[in-house]
Amino acid sequence: MLKTALKPRWIAGLVFAIVISGVFVLLSQWQFGRSTQPEAPVSTGTEDTKPLVSVLQPGDFFHGTAADQMVAATGSYDPDKQVLVPGRLHDGATGYWVVSAFSVQDAPVLSGVAASPGTWIPVARGWVAAPADASPPPSGTIELTGRLLPSEAPLPNTAPEPGRATAVSVAELINVWDISSYPGFVAATSEVVGGADVSASVVSGELKPLHIGPQPPAQQVNWLNLFYSVEWIVFAGFALFIWWRMVKDDYRRDLEDEFDDEDDEHHQHTEETPQSAQQANPSEKSSTSEQKVQP
Repeated sequence: MLKTALKPRWIAGLVFAIVISGVFVLLSQWQFGRSTQPEAPVSTGTEDTKPLVSVLQPGDFFHGTAADQMVAATGSYDPDKQVLVPGRLHDGATGYWVVSAFSVQDAPVLSGVAASPGTWIPVARGWVAAPADASPPPSGTIELTGRLLPSEAPLPNTAPEPGRATAVSVAELINVWDISSYPGFVAATSEVVGGADVSASVVSGELKPLHIGPQPPAQQVNWLNLFYSVEWIVFAGFALFIWWRMVKDDYRRDLEDEFDDEDDEHHQHTEETPQSAQQANPSEKSSTSEQKVQP
């Protein structure tokens, strides 16, 4: 069969089949790329700064529409309510987030036995490489601006050291600080005191800014495009199968032709053998004829 496949016309056919298969594979990749498209974000105004008190309410669920929203709030830090969250990356280095409790002015006050007189929100002020590099939060009335993020989940079966937290978890921090809190936290981008920005993004020091951008939109799968992607792969394999099938049919025709030629030669040889025998013994035929005509 290899001899048949090496015929010039089938070599050219193989090249053509490979080209067609390559085109089908490219079409499959194109369809696969279209099968995963980002969902349209629920809100396109997350970069427009809004008051925190109008975006999220304490004691309420953290709604998805509030995630990544840039918010502003006025209030003050409590220097005694600050923790470090380990295992955070910054430019490839592992360090700590500095998280401080921020008392929000004009925020609704929760009621209940365990409720505090004011309402607070954790603020991730920046990143430090070592615990000794963490400085106390700025004092005075602060105009805070940052990105609102949902609370993280605390690490299970992990007891943090004093002054540490396993995550920026509201459920964990309200027990450490004994406060009422919003159901999320803010990654600070600016902290203005008396008209001067004292945040890590402006003041040079050991505290580095976080630079947390909006999260990318979720991916959705277009099953129709995914089906087309698989279908083009099948077509690519079918093009090569058609070439192989045509070569196989040609090979069988060659075998049939060879068999027919051998059969014709055999019949021709069989017919020539009696004639040769008769020509070689003419006396036997004459004797037989003479014997038949005797009375």
